[in-house]
Amino acid sequence: MSDEGRQRLRLWLRCGFFALFVLAPVFDLFRLDLTRGHFVLFGLDWTLGIDDFTAGRIDATELSLRVVLRAFVPGLAFVLGGLWLAWKYGRLYCGWLCPHGSVVETVNALMRRAGGTPSLWERRPATPRQADGSVFEPKALWWLPTALVVTGFAGLWAVTLLTYLLPPAEVWGNLWHLEPTRNQALFIGVATGLFTLEFTLARHLFCRFACAAGLFQSHAWVANRRALVITYQRDRAADCAGCEAVCEIACPMRLKPRTIKRRKFACTQCTACISACTTVQQHNPAGSLLAWQSGEAALAESGQRALRRIEVTGSRKVGAATDVRSEAT
Repeated sequence: MSDEGRQRLRLWLRCGFFALFVLAPVFDLFRLDLTRGHFVLFGLDWTLGIDDFTAGRIDATELSLRVVLRAFVPGLAFVLGGLWLAWKYGRLYCGWLCPHGSVVETVNALMRRAGGTPSLWERRPATPRQADGSVFEPKALWWLPTALVVTGFAGLWAVTLLTYLLPPAEVWGNLWHLEPTRNQALFIGVATGLFTLEFTLARHLFCRFACAAGLFQSHAWVANRRALVITYQRDRAADCAGCEAVCEIACPMRLKPRTIKRRKFACTQCTACISACTTVQQHNPAGSLLAWQSGEAALAESGQRALRRIEVTGSRKVGAATDVRSEAT
């Protein structure tokens, strides 16, 4: 699959999963209904049978069986399946499905149009360029749509999370008539404010250091030295000479794709860096310096060997330069 096709597929998957995230409680696909006191799964009540046990309709043996089959087994299968996928492929969920990741990349693009960088904490480059070589000129008028999108996403997230806990028809109906209950209004107001701050100031930090799902995936991925990883052809480093690190600019997690695996701990396998490098090297017969690889080809990125090789080479060059200066003196 071409880089363009891969990014198009990823966009469709992200949009589809975001729609599923918003609509799942509306269609009772999955939610925890606090008014009923149990989960709802595909329109059916998903209970452990505790009420039936206290009412005497089932005995302790059947209650234990329900707990094992309806809670322990599905939960264990979900965790082990997720860890296995992460062990082999990394944070694919984060880069290809996660609704929060979709917000991160959308806000990144808007902030770059407004201020020249994807984050408020980064210094604007002196000559911002696109991967195709064209000069990028940010415009301040983009700050208004950026603010609207951030608050819009924050409000949508707040309401959506509430529909996972309360009947969606009630929540959306009350909002439609501008008559939310006091607790609903308080939850939506506070959550919208917190999400607005997070989406504006700390969305990358949350993904990298605070998201439990992301951290578990990253730990499983780093443990497998042959897992799918974005590799860098260090022997072709000279081809990067005329590039203004567009691979780093393209990375939504603000990582450096040309370093070793453990320093790409939060990589979401979005391959945006590969697409950027491919565009820069489009006239180079050798192609992109970055690639998706696994197995034996991934080993160089997984440990310290590549870093030691670079450090040793650098030390030798420094030593050689010192000898030359000494002889000249």
